[in-house]
Amino acid sequence: MDLWEIENRIYDEGYETLCGVDEAGRGPLAWPVCAAAVMLPRGLEIPGLDDSKRLTERKREALYDRIVEQALSFGVAFATVEEIETWNILGATYLAMNRAIEALEPPPALALIDGNRSAGIVTPNRCIVKGDALCADIAAASILAKVTRDRYMLDMAERYPDYGFERHKGYGTLAHYAALRAHGPCPLHRQSFLKKLH
Repeated sequence: MDLWEIENRIYDEGYETLCGVDEAGRGPLAWPVCAAAVMLPRGLEIPGLDDSKRLTERKREALYDRIVEQALSFGVAFATVEEIETWNILGATYLAMNRAIEALEPPPALALIDGNRSAGIVTPNRCIVKGDALCADIAAASILAKVTRDRYMLDMAERYPDYGFERHKGYGTLAHYAALRAHGPCPLHRQSFLKKLH
């Protein structure tokens, strides 16, 4: 499918600026949720651009650099563990998304949000289910969010070496649960996500 098909239809409705928005890290047991907002030049072709989940780590890293170089504007933002605990993961995801959108210059006329929920987004928006595989701007945002969060988890793996963050990036793998049982949670862990830990 042409990654610009949906966006071109929306541009043709009269919108002058669009951004794509996606997040990484809603499911892990540890550390922040990361969101990215990206405004690409209309029709820009970036070879290999796709949903970050379909790409290898090496490919994501290469595409990250191309997106950053060629985007009209982009923003990347986090919501912290404390915010996840306070607002729940969906509320914290909206916080991170709003922060990423606010970093864009010029502000977008419409934000395209990956998924089917956007009640907490301040900017005028439209949900695109599976948008990270269907829209160029959202695919680009998915890559920036994923790479940024993964890089952060690699840094945290050095600070908290007992948990293997460099391997699972905070997700609930068997090895991660084993490390939690052996060492208990660290300050990066989302306590509300650990209720099933015995």
